[in-house]
Amino acid sequence: MTTDQAAALINQHFGGAQAGDVSGPLVVTLPPDQWLAFGRFAKETLGCRFFAFSTAVDWKEQGLEVVARVDNLDDNVSIMMKTRLGPGVSTCASLAPVYRGADWMERECYDMFGIRFEGHPDLRRILLTDDWDGHPLLKSYAVDTPYPPYR
Repeated sequence: MTTDQAAALINQHFGGAQAGDVSGPLVVTLPPDQWLAFGRFAKETLGCRFFAFSTAVDWKEQGLEVVARVDNLDDNVSIMMKTRLGPGVSTCASLAPVYRGADWMERECYDMFGIRFEGHPDLRRILLTDDWDGHPLLKSYAVDTPYPPYR
């Protein structure tokens, strides 16, 4: 499968696939309710079995955005998945049931940004202590928030 064939399949089923630069991944922006369905589609139909990473971006007034990259290493097809959660929304479907590699990365997004991944098998803090107050990578997080010292 080529990148052009993957883009055609994505546009046929979901719409909105845009090629990055010549060597870059396909960028697919999805509504949150299609996030998990597209993850399954990418793995089963496009052969993207490698989960590269997942992260989030706080766009302040526009809300949180979840970003994930999946790859078909056999055919050299890369897909950057994006979904905008919107202002005041902090829930997204988990990709952990489809990609085991999403488990800890979604826990990190929960810990740092406060995004609750619905369907995640073990959503709890992974980097900070359980008594930590808030989510440090949110732009609304006060820089002078006291925290317990590391030991």
